[in-house]
Amino acid sequence: MAAPKKGRSASAQSKPGRSLVLILIAIVALTGGMFVSGHTTPRLGIDLAGGTSITLRAEPEDGDQSAINKKNMDTAVDIMNRRVNGLGVSEAEVQTQGDRNIIVNIPKGTNSEEARKQVGTTAKLYFRPVLTTEVAGAGAAASPSPSASSSASGDADKDKATSSSSPSATPSATSTTQGRAVTGALKADATPSSSASPSGSPSPSASGSAPADDTSKLQAQYAALDCTKKAVRATAGEGAKPTASTVACGQNSQGQWQKYILGPAEVDGTDVDKAQAVFNTQTGAGWTVTMDFTSAGTKKFADITGKLAQNQSPQNQFAIVLDGEVVSDPYVRQALTGGNAEISGNFNQESAQSLSNMLSYGALPLTFKEDSVTTVTAALGGEQLQAGLIAGAIGLALVIIYLLAFYRGLSIIAIPSLLVSAILTYVIMSLLGPTIGFALNLPAVCGAIVAIGITADSFIVFFERVRDEIREGRTLRPAVERAWPRARRTILVSDFVSFLAAAVLFIVTVGKVQGFAFTLGLTTVLDVVVVFFFTKPLMTILARKKFFANGHKWSGLDPKGLGAKPPLRRTRRPARPTAGPVDPKEA
Repeated sequence: MAAPKKGRSASAQSKPGRSLVLILIAIVALTGGMFVSGHTTPRLGIDLAGGTSITLRAEPEDGDQSAINKKNMDTAVDIMNRRVNGLGVSEAEVQTQGDRNIIVNIPKGTNSEEARKQVGTTAKLYFRPVLTTEVAGAGAAASPSPSASSSASGDADKDKATSSSSPSATPSATSTTQGRAVTGALKADATPSSSASPSGSPSPSASGSAPADDTSKLQAQYAALDCTKKAVRATAGEGAKPTASTVACGQNSQGQWQKYILGPAEVDGTDVDKAQAVFNTQTGAGWTVTMDFTSAGTKKFADITGKLAQNQSPQNQFAIVLDGEVVSDPYVRQALTGGNAEISGNFNQESAQSLSNMLSYGALPLTFKEDSVTTVTAALGGEQLQAGLIAGAIGLALVIIYLLAFYRGLSIIAIPSLLVSAILTYVIMSLLGPTIGFALNLPAVCGAIVAIGITADSFIVFFERVRDEIREGRTLRPAVERAWPRARRTILVSDFVSFLAAAVLFIVTVGKVQGFAFTLGLTTVLDVVVVFFFTKPLMTILARKKFFANGHKWSGLDPKGLGAKPPLRRTRRPARPTAGPVDPKEA
């Protein structure tokens, strides 16, 4: 049993080139992925690139701390992302930190005051009746289509009864509404295309149209509204009161932008008690969104759906408006009096969850207060980045000088190992930016500088173990193989402690300190990879070279310079005479 194990060990030792080839392939693959992705530099944080960082702290409105949970925080992040993107901000970052903080990082070149206003206020969710709608740029307004008949079963389940037909489209249709439907009362996926009305003005709805003196103004706003432009969408209907008609934009299921004239809000977000995405296996509808209303919301919803069910398309549609943008526009078949509704259509899990989150935000029992606002100019960010790079270069230079002075020829192994570690760190940081949103901030740069010492320490542990074996009188090749198991244990224990400290620091801290912890943990893992797949195999190969094997004085492994003991050899003793009878002749 021992012989095969010895053979495998010798084979592994004789082919260190395999490990070098493996790590070379990994470097080439990661570097190629970096260039293919187009992200050839690490993503810089606000403190290095310049911009504004806003820290918001969640506070429960009614004092119930259980309201601060992952679902509510994720919903708030989604809404704030929509708001920041509505400002036309590119590469803005909104993310949770800890269990009650949201960090909004807005890069340079953005109106930070407007951004603070947008992310710091509570979202407004309304249910408004649709007066007229058309695809942006189509130049034709949607006119009423025949409404489907509604039925009532006389029990609580009538709100979820499936409609059997949908309105038909007129031949001259130029627009479609958003592709969503509400089973039993609201339908949107089969919403028809509609013909253009001659005047393009809003028609009266059951819930009330715009007053006569405001009709011309509203019509002018609607005619000038170009929802294909982000800046226009961000300001559409701005300042409109819930009790007034307004214009709005929304995206339909085909990805086209539509513009709307909407009536006064009949139900607001606080009337929604709960909304969730559900996979409906009973009716075969697939992913749906269910809504439950409060007692006050139930009455409001029943009243407005009863009125809308009497109208023709598009005035039997309901627009769900979040922060002035239409996120869904299902249409009504019958009054919903049970206090709940189910929206169905061409949903997948992601889109159903997205709509349910938006509906939930209207009843989100959280407010957000600014904890801190940090603004860094681009010039200051550039100076800090330059200072960090200089500090890293000085640290690396000092390590190299130390290696050259004390380890001499062994620096031929240490310096390329540091270079490989630096390449892997740079490439992985560049790839982590677009994949997980990692941003290199000043504390992260500090973590990378500290990692230089951690990586060099691993080399020193290995080199000193090899030197100890040489001091015991062994030649270099056996010394390398005997030193590696002991050095490996020490390196793994040391790196485990460093990684554990980085993990704890990442978990218990928030803000920029997490950047330091993340970088420290990443470089610690890479240290293990480099030592195992590059440093040790390279040492094994160089141990076969005469310069190192013969212990040249500049190799760093000179036996005399290390105070090596002479090889231990056994001395031969003369054979002792055997006992026996004495020969009489000799006597």
